[in-house]
Amino acid sequence: MSRHPSTKWAQRLDKVYLTIELPDAKDVKLNLRPDGHFNFSAKAPADDMQYELDLELFDAVSVEESQAAVAPRAICYLVKKAEGKWWPRLLKKEGRPPVFLKVDWDKWQDEDDEDAGFGDFGDMDFSKLDMGGGDDDDDEIEEEDEDNVVDSANKGDVDAEREPGSKGGEAPSAAGEEAKP
Repeated sequence: MSRHPSTKWAQRLDKVYLTIELPDAKDVKLNLRPDGHFNFSAKAPADDMQYELDLELFDAVSVEESQAAVAPRAICYLVKKAEGKWWPRLLKKEGRPPVFLKVDWDKWQDEDDEDAGFGDFGDMDFSKLDMGGGDDDDDEIEEEDEDNVVDSANKGDVDAEREPGSKGGEAPSAAGEEAKP
């Protein structure tokens, strides 16, 4: 009996990343066909189980330009698409993907992100942007706001010290005398 390893995927316009999470995999066999059929098998020494994948990818791929790397914690496969276009899903079969197949959000890029060039700011000079925070006028406004807050807080303290029934403008004296009605 064999199991399915946890597998992550992400895509770009021209490639698909497959990451098979299987630490210390032994006897790794990978097979990718031009029609998009992908086979994987390996043995995990930790539980002495055989792990297999049989995926029919959404579209044709370029086997010659695809690359695989077997690392100690995972097997990574960079699958080059035959045509540079976005796939609506990884697998040809519509419907809910298998439970062992997850999106690799660390590598994911949306279709519109690639066009916008996010992450590549090129020759942009940030010093020319008026982002605020550097003017002295802002400091003066902040000081005025702080004074108003202190005044209102002090006013509240005086109100709290008044005896019930005292007149609005009178406060108790410092000697502890009671305010007269």
